[in-house]
Amino acid sequence: MKNKSLFKTLIIVIILTSLISTVAFGYQVQSGDMVWKIAEKFNVTIEDIVNANNLEDKNLIFPGQNLIIPSSQQAQEVEEVVEVEKIGQTDKPKYVFYMIGDGLGASQRQLAEFYLEEIEGSSKKLLMNTFPAAGINTTYSADTLVTDSAAAGTALAAGIKTNNGVISQTPEGENVRTLVECAEDAGMATGLVSTTRITHATPATFASHNVNRNDENGIAVDFVDSGVDFFAGGGIRHFIPQSYTEPEDAAGNSVKSKRKDDIDVVGMFSDLGYETFISKNGAAEFNTYVPEAGDQVLALFTYTHMPYEVDRVAKDLEAPSLSEMTEKAIDLLSKDEDGFFLMVEAGRIDHACHANDAKGAIMDTLAFDEAIEEAYEFYMSHPEETLIVVVGDHETGGMGLGFANNYFLNMDELEDVDVSVEDTLQYADYDTLEEYLAYIDEHLGLDDLTAEEIAEIESAMSVETGANPNTYGSYYTPEAIAATHLLSERVNIQWTTFAHSATAIPMSAVGKGAQDFSGYKDNTEIAQAMAELMNFNLSR
Repeated sequence: MKNKSLFKTLIIVIILTSLISTVAFGYQVQSGDMVWKIAEKFNVTIEDIVNANNLEDKNLIFPGQNLIIPSSQQAQEVEEVVEVEKIGQTDKPKYVFYMIGDGLGASQRQLAEFYLEEIEGSSKKLLMNTFPAAGINTTYSADTLVTDSAAAGTALAAGIKTNNGVISQTPEGENVRTLVECAEDAGMATGLVSTTRITHATPATFASHNVNRNDENGIAVDFVDSGVDFFAGGGIRHFIPQSYTEPEDAAGNSVKSKRKDDIDVVGMFSDLGYETFISKNGAAEFNTYVPEAGDQVLALFTYTHMPYEVDRVAKDLEAPSLSEMTEKAIDLLSKDEDGFFLMVEAGRIDHACHANDAKGAIMDTLAFDEAIEEAYEFYMSHPEETLIVVVGDHETGGMGLGFANNYFLNMDELEDVDVSVEDTLQYADYDTLEEYLAYIDEHLGLDDLTAEEIAEIESAMSVETGANPNTYGSYYTPEAIAATHLLSERVNIQWTTFAHSATAIPMSAVGKGAQDFSGYKDNTEIAQAMAELMNFNLSR
């Protein structure tokens, strides 16, 4: 019966191709094109183009897309044949990319694009900002208007509201089904990639259930039974026995366990047949690894989070980039005939903004866009079968592009910054004020400091870490925060918090079903829309 239906579909496609060859021609969409403009140009109706190309939404076309333009006389014949052809098609995407920027709000996306334009001299926009479907979404959790990543991740992974700190459970403690679990039930390959510890809140919500996001040791064990085919990121410390040590990971840091037991989670994955790539040596092996159909991968490159992109580049670290991990995931997962579901998280955008680190946020946002380019390249080869959705889980830092009574952003001030605030600046080696001033001159480009600015730095050096959290945050050296705030003032960026904000955030999408991810939505509606599109049942 299945072969008979396929035969009918092939006949219909052949008839359609034959008809179109005599009454239509191809047109490649240009930047700025709209369907109505194209219709007017070729003297056909909008409906003619929509029907001839089986467009799901007349507003969703993109530069480079190839359209069929029917002749005005024969457009009705094409419409009738296309309607018949739909009988043999599926409406759900075969390949799904869920690209999540942790802490990625509108300001973060815009600042990174400004950096491309002003510093790198590129007229190119962020790829994520060019996708034809666009909207914004709210992010509040079940118990507060300012969400954390666990509650936001649960909303994005499972389509429900829960309390801050909870991983894919209801506020009452019941486990909920996630998109990854649904994809696995549908026979799809699945993958989780992150620049955070892979057990961190966002990736955890897709393949684990826990009342406490901080139980990363438990989340690591949950992953063993998750069935996920590809894991890549940081966080070795939750996967190794308590006695395990190693001198150096792929970011140059020593490795020790955070577990309080002798459970070897890496060994558990190996016993299941996973290819494991661990720490510095694993990074080198991962680089040359050629996936084969049926492979499963656990790749953990760093003791804790993956390095900030600004540090990874400046220090020439061996840890792979987010785009490199994404590319490898695609290489493996695309070998599955049933398609795949891949979640990719740029997690350190959030961390940079917690530290009010503008350059760190920019570089990790650009690295995220490069990972999206990997997904988009795959999409261009499978445009009728692929969906890419890009979204943040919340905004971090309350970043404002412009401050006080000034009408400028001085992007040049960020060009020479080559350190992150959290991982490098706050560990600067110095003994005196003069040595610290020399350090921030070299690595932040903060030269020609005024007497008032020097006094701010000196005052911060006398404050204990965590002693004045409203001014300096709770986790960073006060002098590092004072320095990054001086830099932000020169750029004319303002920060309102060291935590998250409740602002609505942008989302964008391209591909099969992309129109379902436009407009004003709550974050739970994104997962719900994806489930409906994929015929998943999140409630079962």
